[in-house]
Amino acid sequence: MGESDRYIDYKLKKKRFTLGQPDNALMWLFAINVIFFLILLTIKVAINVNDHSSTAFYTQVVYWFQLPADLVSLSKKPWTIISYMFSDVDVMRALSNMLWLSAFGSVLQNLTGNKKIIPVYLYGGFAGAVFFMAAVYLIPTNRAVIDTLGLLGANVSVMAVAIAATMIAPSYRFFRDIRGGIPIWILTVIYVAIDLASIARGPAAFPIAHMGGAFAGYLFVKMLKHNMDGSEWMNKFYNWFINLFNPNKKKQTNSVKERVFYNIGSKSPYSKTSIVTEQRVDEILDKINQKGYDHLTKEEKDILKRASED
Repeated sequence: MGESDRYIDYKLKKKRFTLGQPDNALMWLFAINVIFFLILLTIKVAINVNDHSSTAFYTQVVYWFQLPADLVSLSKKPWTIISYMFSDVDVMRALSNMLWLSAFGSVLQNLTGNKKIIPVYLYGGFAGAVFFMAAVYLIPTNRAVIDTLGLLGANVSVMAVAIAATMIAPSYRFFRDIRGGIPIWILTVIYVAIDLASIARGPAAFPIAHMGGAFAGYLFVKMLKHNMDGSEWMNKFYNWFINLFNPNKKKQTNSVKERVFYNIGSKSPYSKTSIVTEQRVDEILDKINQKGYDHLTKEEKDILKRASED
């Protein structure tokens, strides 16, 4: 195991999220997908029992969740640009998507915190929608059947999470206790191959949509490495929206002078802060991801060594 691998392990131990943790964004994604699936499955079973046909389910129910291929239909049901990425109606595909989301999502969340995974998931879905509709309009064979095409399922968004996780930690390994483990990039190649094979016989717009999701994951991490956080505005909007309905939120009425110069709480004005802080370690680990371990200074290597021994 190399130095960067050890420090990725250290970061994972520091930031690992547990199942019942309230700020576990991955579990929220998982829960939303499962809720949508169970609702659709219940309706599907009820319709099949009464009508003995699944046609009514797709024309009367799925129609309102599925992203349409043409702009006119999208203008009539704009919410589908979000609803489609949480709506799976096939049991095996839903199970597969959740397993892959859990695998790649846990890596992404544990390494970047809980504020990145949902934006990556959404960006993947949005990019997939754009690529899908562009492909339908630009490819004549797809445009000829535009009224019959629609995008549905978490695949596109999961693809974005998979690519983002792989780019964040290309040296990460699953199941390290078994002969050194499986590199994440190998698992990603397997996932992409299975995903594309499952839609290979359909119109070209579908694999192009999935590549759109992959591009979103790639671009998100690429920008992140250049100190451009695409998740920041989403998180700010979410916090603002939630606080609108929070009656317990206290308005800050203290003056700037009081907050800065007088209100120091329980902090000691002359307390010494250790150089080995969580923030400092995170910054060094990000530098390893961007430039490699060899680009660290002697001081940075010493900080990581001390941190990993704590």
